[in-house]
Amino acid sequence: MNPGYAGRSELPDNLKALFRPCAMMVPDYVLIAEIELYSFGFSDARHIAVKVCASLTLSSEQLSSQDHYDFGMRALKAILTACGNLRRALDWAEDQIGLRALKDVNLPKFTSNDIPLYTGITNDLFPGIVCPSPDYSLLTDSMHKACEDHNLVPKPEFLKKCIQLYETLTVRHGLMVVGGAYCGKTKVINVLKDAFTGINNDEFVPVETYFINPKSISQTQLYGLFDDDSGEWTDGVLAIRIAECANSETPDRKWIIFDGPVDAIWIENMNTVLDDNKKLCLSSGAIIKLKPTMTIMFEVEDLKEASPATISRCGMVLLEPHELGHNVLIRSYMNKI
Repeated sequence: MNPGYAGRSELPDNLKALFRPCAMMVPDYVLIAEIELYSFGFSDARHIAVKVCASLTLSSEQLSSQDHYDFGMRALKAILTACGNLRRALDWAEDQIGLRALKDVNLPKFTSNDIPLYTGITNDLFPGIVCPSPDYSLLTDSMHKACEDHNLVPKPEFLKKCIQLYETLTVRHGLMVVGGAYCGKTKVINVLKDAFTGINNDEFVPVETYFINPKSISQTQLYGLFDDDSGEWTDGVLAIRIAECANSETPDRKWIIFDGPVDAIWIENMNTVLDDNKKLCLSSGAIIKLKPTMTIMFEVEDLKEASPATISRCGMVLLEPHELGHNVLIRSYMNKI
């Protein structure tokens, strides 16, 4: 029904005539955020809700326009979820929790040019508030060991991206690792996976990864199809994989990683999975519910073809080639000689 929206076809005129236009209202973001924060046990919820919503408004106005940026309702929901998680885990002042949630959720997706601008926005909204640095020493030690195993140089910028991926994992079950070639997307995922597996305690459990290249097979091979002659349904690769993970009894985390370009046609069918209801709905009528241990990841170069619906549903971690540099690539190569 939205004209010009990728993945949708225009309605025929005889059907369009049966619909009437209706007025839409913009939701009151501050009120929604305030109610959600009260439900998490915040006593000064109104104050923080106003600041969180203001930060999204100012970011959308002042930062550069990138394909993977989204400052809508789902971005707000991710920030509020982070606030709730931090409220339960930390005994900090409420302003500090609000500032930490804003940084944890938003900083991973910003380009290096936008980070100083965003820091300026948060400093203006939370004047004089300083967040203690989170203690990731256990995870960092394990990541250093994983880097050794993979023959990688544990550059601080690289480890920071691994931490940001972990922080995004805690608030989103669908996320995208975005960046050009040679910026370390696959290695960030592999190092974090091995770090989790190396620690293996209550918080960090072993990870199983499943890679799928969605563009190497047709859409029917990915999701499944009906045989017109026999009327039988055949499950696709993705449906089988998600069903396997959903039926698994192990407590391990399961990451299903789509390593290939995102386009509006195949990814539109993922919208119900990436939503909060976390269900894969197939044409056969089967519905597969994701478990809390499951994560859907996309490893993509850019999001030129992705629709706003998909972008808003996913957490984003942006990697830039200039941050990694070429020296680490040469050092890793020299180690093999």
